[in-house]
Amino acid sequence: MLPTDPPGSPRPSRAKQLAKAAARLAALAAVSPVLLGYVLNSALVGRNRALEGASQLLSMLPGVTGQYLRRAFLGRVLAGFHHTATVEFGTLFSQTGAVLGENVYVGPRCGLGLVRLERDVLLGPGVQIPSGGKTHAFDDPDRPIREQGGERTVVTVGAGAWVGTGAIVMADVGRGTVVAAGAVVTRPLPDNVVAAGVPARVIRHRFEKPAGDG
Repeated sequence: MLPTDPPGSPRPSRAKQLAKAAARLAALAAVSPVLLGYVLNSALVGRNRALEGASQLLSMLPGVTGQYLRRAFLGRVLAGFHHTATVEFGTLFSQTGAVLGENVYVGPRCGLGLVRLERDVLLGPGVQIPSGGKTHAFDDPDRPIREQGGERTVVTVGAGAWVGTGAIVMADVGRGTVVAAGAVVTRPLPDNVVAAGVPARVIRHRFEKPAGDG
């Protein structure tokens, strides 16, 4: 199977377009048993639980073949999934309300909840984006945390943002913003900044030269 061309690459030839279309059809045929299992499991345990199981299975498939199979499946079960989005090996999904836009790249071993990744977003390996920062309540000292419920909210990563390896994102990230590796985002970040640390804070504007340069 052929990989998706990177953004900005020359327009593919007619033959290459046809080859990609054939690859997408082949991937859909190959993944149809998983889709059927998802439909049946959804009736028993709900769509989100069914998605968890299916994404665990498909996450184990490496290489370009795995990319195509995940694309065929996720494009039919998530709230939004552009056909140019790429999801790498080991990435797990837990919420069918997730949206992945055009040319989104999700690196290996990420964990995604109720997210909205706008066009051209890049996620490095091991990025975790749960469904907001309040998925578990813990205010009642007399009840186990697992019994206290929680609140899921959509976390949006703006167009063109880049989230580095191992970052944890629990609040919105602005368009074009860079989140450093290992950062923990607990509050919304504006557009076109560089943020780092635990908790993450803005260290400079993206287009501002770092101190000491020049």
